[in-house]
Amino acid sequence: MSLAVRTAPDPAARGVVPPSPTDTGSEFTPLLKDVKGRGLLERRTGWYVGTIVSNALALAAVITGTALIGGSWWVLALAPVLAVLSARTAFIGHDAGHAQITANRSVSRVIGLIHGNLLLGMSYSWWNQKHNRHHANPNHIDKDPDVAADVLVFTSEQAATRTGFRGWLTRHQAWLFFPLTLLEGLALKVYGFQDLRRQSGRERLVEGALLVAHVVGYTALLLTVMPLGHALVFAALHQALFGLHLGMAFAPNHKGMEMPDPEGDKWGHLRRQVLTSRNIKGGILTDWFLGGLNYQIEHHLFPSMPRPHLRLAQPMVKAHCRELGIPFVETGLVDSYRQALRHMYEVGEPLRVDI
Repeated sequence: MSLAVRTAPDPAARGVVPPSPTDTGSEFTPLLKDVKGRGLLERRTGWYVGTIVSNALALAAVITGTALIGGSWWVLALAPVLAVLSARTAFIGHDAGHAQITANRSVSRVIGLIHGNLLLGMSYSWWNQKHNRHHANPNHIDKDPDVAADVLVFTSEQAATRTGFRGWLTRHQAWLFFPLTLLEGLALKVYGFQDLRRQSGRERLVEGALLVAHVVGYTALLLTVMPLGHALVFAALHQALFGLHLGMAFAPNHKGMEMPDPEGDKWGHLRRQVLTSRNIKGGILTDWFLGGLNYQIEHHLFPSMPRPHLRLAQPMVKAHCRELGIPFVETGLVDSYRQALRHMYEVGEPLRVDI
């Protein structure tokens, strides 16, 4: 049976979705005009220069610290710090991919390659093409790679095909979600190397060389400044916490939100982005910890909007949605995890019943 919308487990939190008018583009046009009029799409070069420089200096300080105390187990205290800075680095690469830092594509790519491939061992090209497909069709089961059936599944149709070990994963995926994110740091590196087969020519050469340079440099650094045992524990702790941090930043954004029917998606840009996204309430600390992705609705509506402008656009977007009767979902950080995990738990329910 085909439904117009695949609803998440808590529709009451979003209210009734009003029908979309025939001219869906007209819903977004007035908002876009207002946002442009306020100058919120203008780039913040100075802010990003400061962010990039301060992040680089912090990374250099941590590397210096590992060299100074690498012979002591106290060096492990720097692994969580490096994990947080690695997430900052990923956020910079993310913003470069969206042309938030500069309109020059070549410069954006250089920034992305440095922060992605070289500093993190994560392919900028792989991430960019995957993430752009997600932005074009968020939560669309056939078009959004972030909700494709893989280790986790997000619809009952996906769950119905799971058997054996994958079936076990689906039955327990809500409980396993955060433990699995501990492997995300390593998984991102593997995906990057695998994507080299898709790339060709100079792109493959540059991306591959930088990925190898990261692995060699990271390994050499740890083995040079600390004993093997320290290095193995440090790397495991760093990569696990880095993956957990990214998982905590990305998990609240779409999981458990509306999922357009692949056969009947007639939403325009405004509804497609607003109805599938969730904002996270909080102050400066939340903005910093989540890299601005807590303003997920604004980010999806205006992907090239500089990160510091997202919070300024939020009141305008909320007012516009209220005027049109479109639900604008905003919740606390803990509650966002509860909603996302509850959705994954309910998706796996049929497999638990059949046991």
